[in-house]
Amino acid sequence: MLEQEALTERIIGCAIEVHRVLGPGFVEGMYEEALSMEMTQQGLRYQRQQWIPVFYHGTEIGRHRLDLLVEDEIVVEIEAVRAFEDVHFAVVRSYLKAMGKKHGLLFNCSARPLGIRRVISP
Repeated sequence: MLEQEALTERIIGCAIEVHRVLGPGFVEGMYEEALSMEMTQQGLRYQRQQWIPVFYHGTEIGRHRLDLLVEDEIVVEIEAVRAFEDVHFAVVRSYLKAMGKKHGLLFNCSARPLGIRRVISP
């Protein structure tokens, strides 16, 4: 069994329900709002649009803003793009690194079916 499998499956289930109802074609913010509503209904705790400091040799050099952090464990990034590109995975990995987290989910809401990728930090 994969680490965090049960939690990621619950999040994926919420995202699939949102995509089933809305379908592709909306902007990312609408999917984020709907996913937040669905996760609340499913009893999942999350933070939205959280600012994450980035440090270089102990000095803060900037901040990332991630879409969702679920149960203080899983970083969720929502895209509405033609197809995933390497940069989408790099962004999620940078969030994971900056936060000291290991697991992320990347959703492409413009795809049919919903694009779902797990991202694991080394």
